[in-house]
Amino acid sequence: MTETKLNYIGPIPKLLSFERERPPWWRRVPIAAVLVVGLPTVLSAIYFLLIASPRYVSEAQFIVRNTGQSAPSTIGVALQGVGIAPTQTDAFAVHEYIESRDALRELSRRYDIPAILGPRGVDAFSRYPRPWEERSNEGLHEGFQRFVTVGYDSTTGISTLRVEAFRARDAQALTEALLAGGEQLVNRMNERSTADAVAQAQQAREEARARLAGAQQQLTAFRNREQMIDPQLAARESSQLIGTLQGQLAALRAERAQVASEAPNSPQLPTFDSRIRAYEAQVEAERARMAGSSSSLAPMISVYEDLALARELADRELTQATAAVITAEQEARRQKLYLDRVVSPSLPDEPAQPRRWLSVLTVLISSLLIYGLGWLIWAGVREHRQD
Repeated sequence: MTETKLNYIGPIPKLLSFERERPPWWRRVPIAAVLVVGLPTVLSAIYFLLIASPRYVSEAQFIVRNTGQSAPSTIGVALQGVGIAPTQTDAFAVHEYIESRDALRELSRRYDIPAILGPRGVDAFSRYPRPWEERSNEGLHEGFQRFVTVGYDSTTGISTLRVEAFRARDAQALTEALLAGGEQLVNRMNERSTADAVAQAQQAREEARARLAGAQQQLTAFRNREQMIDPQLAARESSQLIGTLQGQLAALRAERAQVASEAPNSPQLPTFDSRIRAYEAQVEAERARMAGSSSSLAPMISVYEDLALARELADRELTQATAAVITAEQEARRQKLYLDRVVSPSLPDEPAQPRRWLSVLTVLISSLLIYGLGWLIWAGVREHRQD
């Protein structure tokens, strides 16, 4: 008996084959990659390329120095290169003021800051206030700091001030006003340092002047009371007078002795005796006038010398205090700070922010890094579970 054979010639049905149809490419993309990488990149591209408002940047450069600051040496430049600069603190004081509420308060007196930072037609994420910010002083200060940047170059000592605004004129005006406020701060610092340095010296000079005036008044009162300008001069005159009288007395005694030796009974002898007694009485009176009692010249000379010494010391002290004031003023002028403008505030002719393509690329790279890190962590967790 012959068996019947069926032969089929044609394509194999799909149901009998083991080949599977590959899904579309969009189904092969992981959902995590779409959420972590694709969605943020698309949103950032939409915002930065279509929505983000252009901002103008005005830039200025300045340096804070003092008159005694000389050009740095080779070692000084090397030290500044590693961040050791002697005038950083002065520059940082200006930096802190520029970013402070005081600077914002001074600007608000001249400009409508909320209107400058949030004009009409600007996107909600660039302007002030943003949707999650409040219209308050604190919110305005935080929003103001987003538009102002100040930096310091430790190698050159030059500070750079950058101010952003939605209009070029506004950016330049705010930069100019902030620089003017920094100059006023430096001037106030100079005034205070000068006052602190000179005040003590001036006070010492005034005290020395008062002591000199008091010593002079006491000396004048002594002269008026004793009716004598200079007791020392009077004592010298009395000494000279006593010397003259003693010389004349010695001459009279010699002459009397000569007459008495030649004519013991001469009638001139009583005359000589009376003249000698008169000279001796005068000498004793002059000596009593100089010393020996409370009304003599000796106590007056002692008081006068004390008063004259006090006046001389007060005069020397006044001279030294005056010299100290001059020295303090010169030192204050030598250490006086100046804010010199290296580059004046610029007027931008085209917006510099935002950097649209760079921002989108930054979001893309950041998303890829986050996704790669998350994938590595997930792969490690799965491998740990399988073990």
